[in-house]
Amino acid sequence: MGLGRYMVDAVVLEGRKPSELARAHGISQSWIYELVNRFQRGGYPALEPQSRRPHSSPRQVSPEVQAAVVELRQELLFAGHDAGAQTIAHHLVGRVDNVPSVATIWRILSRRGLIRPEPHKLRSPASERDVAGRQHSLAARRRHRRRDPQPDRRPLAIGIGVGCLAQPQSPQRVRDLPFSR
Repeated sequence: MGLGRYMVDAVVLEGRKPSELARAHGISQSWIYELVNRFQRGGYPALEPQSRRPHSSPRQVSPEVQAAVVELRQELLFAGHDAGAQTIAHHLVGRVDNVPSVATIWRILSRRGLIRPEPHKLRSPASERDVAGRQHSLAARRRHRRRDPQPDRRPLAIGIGVGCLAQPQSPQRVRDLPFSR
């Protein structure tokens, strides 16, 4: 016996309160009311888990357009041309009213088994090693880049302003000059 059937039996047959059951079993009171409503509409079979699939897909590509995509792919392959999704989208312009996107054409072809999706290439640490298991020099340099922990970013004063020397022997920091605050 499932939990849903137990809850319905407890409320309908035993007359227990949904709030009491919800507290005792750690579920929401509204879910118990939903189960009772389902039971009243369709009996115990209505308590089974239901599909979440939508009842309709109004924006789905029509079967005619799907057939045109498959037909055009066969024509392009027979002629020896590229038969990818972008090419098919380009050639569909005069044949159908609403041309689907390239991604939709790719999904149609993939769903029909006409193309095989290639796996995305992921960069793994093994790709940075050579046959003997040593790291490539570029990979090692990229990982161990050294940086100055606190670079000196104070502005330099090079003989401009009141109180500066006309020809300084070495660059001075603005903070070290007599007119700086």
